[in-house]
Amino acid sequence: MLEIARERAVATVNKILEFALAPSIASALVSAALAMGSAHAQPPSFDSFALPTGSAPHDVAPAPDGSVWYTAQAQGAVGRLDPRSGKIEKIPLGDGSAPHGVIVGPDRAAWVTDGGLNAIVRIDPKTLAVTRFPLPKDRPDANLNTAVFDKQGHLWFTGQNGIYGELDPKLARIRVFDAPRGRGPYGICVTPDGSLYFASLAGSYLGRIDPASGAAQVTEPPTPNQGARRVWSDSRGRVWVSEWDVGKLGVFDPATRQWREWRLPGQDPHAYAIFVDDQDIVWLSEWSANALVRFDPRAERFDVFALPRPHANVRQMMGRPGEVWLSESGTDHLLRYRSRAADPGGN
Repeated sequence: MLEIARERAVATVNKILEFALAPSIASALVSAALAMGSAHAQPPSFDSFALPTGSAPHDVAPAPDGSVWYTAQAQGAVGRLDPRSGKIEKIPLGDGSAPHGVIVGPDRAAWVTDGGLNAIVRIDPKTLAVTRFPLPKDRPDANLNTAVFDKQGHLWFTGQNGIYGELDPKLARIRVFDAPRGRGPYGICVTPDGSLYFASLAGSYLGRIDPASGAAQVTEPPTPNQGARRVWSDSRGRVWVSEWDVGKLGVFDPATRQWREWRLPGQDPHAYAIFVDDQDIVWLSEWSANALVRFDPRAERFDVFALPRPHANVRQMMGRPGEVWLSESGTDHLLRYRSRAADPGGN
């Protein structure tokens, strides 16, 4: 492709020269054309990992040891992939399980929000033993969604049927709270200073949780009915939001109480997953274009990378230095994008 681009560039400039264009201008045009050809000739750096058929991986979580956890939602199981060997370990979670989210805790265990079991589930990284922390009986069918650990080692979680809550793993104690406006709590994140925020998809707001009282304060994005879906904090404590219904990327700065929004490229974009890497680059999955989208906040520029398979349906992303991991729920694959040279230790 690059050679084709070079040939076309040279041919174009030769035609211009026939009309006595100044050589200096022609030279500049050649350089620009070749630069364009080089940019388009660079393929996305994707690595694909096939999962057992029917896994429907919903969420993915790379671990510090180099392995990668994922929720096999359609099979009531959690999987662990070794990207170096391709080996997959499958851990069934029990009858009725339908795991949604998975994260790696400070204990290096996999922690799962299981909507089918209506419980938080822990998988030991060494023994693969499964421990359940069921929600209180007066909180059935929470439709558990996403979880995050706070600075005290407590796990906070959301449920789309109108709740959010806290698990103290040491005491095995769970508190559950009613969300403002009922249904909708989806993504959740913690900022560097320990503040907790969640997004409400049905409620179209960003909520901040007071961990002591459990109360949530609503913050409205500038665009109404935007469908705030997932959230992630950058190193400065700004909270980035994927706005599903309007195809926008939003950011809220708690220090200034100010919002900014950008519409994603393309026709009728839908921003689902969001992840902010260690360089404060923002990554999103865009369903309409079936693409991975990179946003550089400093340049305020989007780059779009087409995914290798159609109908990938990437619902969640996480990463580690140099890598972004995506779960293709529609194709039974995990996908790794090498954003730059990775740490040789896999961390």
